[in-house]
Amino acid sequence: MTGTTGTTGTERWTTAEVVRLSGVTSRTLRHYDAIGLLRPVGTAPGGQREYGRAELLRLQQVLVLRELGVGLAAIGEILDAGGRVPGADPRRVQADRLREHHAALLEERDRLDRLARTVAATIESLEGGTDMPADEMYEGFDHRRYEAEARKRWGDAAVDRGTRAWEDLSDDEREAHRREGEAVSAGLAALLAAGTPVTDAAVRDLVARHHAWVSLFWTPDPEAYRNLAAMYVDDPRFAATYDAVAPGLAVYLRDAVAAHADAVAGR
Repeated sequence: MTGTTGTTGTERWTTAEVVRLSGVTSRTLRHYDAIGLLRPVGTAPGGQREYGRAELLRLQQVLVLRELGVGLAAIGEILDAGGRVPGADPRRVQADRLREHHAALLEERDRLDRLARTVAATIESLEGGTDMPADEMYEGFDHRRYEAEARKRWGDAAVDRGTRAWEDLSDDEREAHRREGEAVSAGLAALLAAGTPVTDAAVRDLVARHHAWVSLFWTPDPEAYRNLAAMYVDDPRFAATYDAVAPGLAVYLRDAVAAHADAVAGR
């Protein structure tokens, strides 16, 4: 079954059909509805939610942007931007938006192709008993994959200051910075496991250390710090990093930072 046609001639797909077509779960669809990212157009006689062709297209774009590592909050902003342009043709806006996504996917495909060739060459050198040239060992790794995103989000001046600060560190100082970040994450994970409220003094102390750790590159004010912590949850790349330490750590850190920011602002 590929959708039904109602009395108005509009195609509709039930939740079960959308799950089958897209591979997303019904729980994910409910979550997207709850946060306003993807609303159903109605309810089928059996009680299942229904989606139209426009909703299927929007879901496709959501999934494409998720593949590109974009957080849900940012996806909503991107997809709704066209609706705020007076007189804009929605179909043209969608086509232009998808053209940008297509270019990004092709760029990522090319990078992965280069990385696959690097891995294949490494296997060949290992099995052949030869040494792979050092300048070929990291072909395909995108060392600056987040720089453009960071510049857009935080500005050129902040990124340049952070880059200079990192380059000015010695190897020992860089290692110490890495260990401090791990220590803060481990400490927060222990407090999370113990059920410690994010307003607890012990959590506040670790958040202060986290703020100092971030401030090596850029010193955020309370609101900017709150937004940074929100990105730890909204961006799946950051969420995966923190949740690899302890499930739920990204959300715990976000909430702890929000409580810290409220306290600093006197709320």
